[in-house]
Amino acid sequence: MSGPKPDPNEAQTYRGFYADILHYLRKRTDNASDAADMTQDVFTQWLGYRDQASVEQPRAFLFQMARNLLRDHWRRQKVRQGVFAEQLGEPGEVEAHVTITQSNEPLARAQQQQHLERLSDVLDELSPRRREALMLHRFDGLSQAQIADRMGISVSMVEKHIAFALLHCKRRLEQDHGKEPGQ
Repeated sequence: MSGPKPDPNEAQTYRGFYADILHYLRKRTDNASDAADMTQDVFTQWLGYRDQASVEQPRAFLFQMARNLLRDHWRRQKVRQGVFAEQLGEPGEVEAHVTITQSNEPLARAQQQQHLERLSDVLDELSPRRREALMLHRFDGLSQAQIADRMGISVSMVEKHIAFALLHCKRRLEQDHGKEPGQ
């Protein structure tokens, strides 16, 4: 079941590509962990690509894969920020959050990180099934029917999981902001 032995020169070439792509992604994400994950994903996709032999410029091809993953990463970040802003529920706070995320000031970045950590903590309070349903719906963009298939439950149950998860998040975030739930 073993395939052809890898060419040591080719392996060295791809190690160089790996370092270049990691550097490229690290500069654009400001997060070494995300950059490493995306770089790993580039090479995972490359290994799964069936027509590797037909690619004339593998370095350019790999960088295009990296750009695509980076674009997807930014889209997911935008969705996460939208969910966070939606959880806050205040239109003024939505603009403030967007302004914070577009700023490179250390204080603004620290505040953004605190907001995201708090949202993460609130999500961690959910039961695993509710959290999974919410994450699949809000962050991965799956429909309720797709989530039901993936989780092996009914669409009605998915709706309940998502509704309860959103309600929980809203109440917890309102408590943090000193508001009475439901105001």
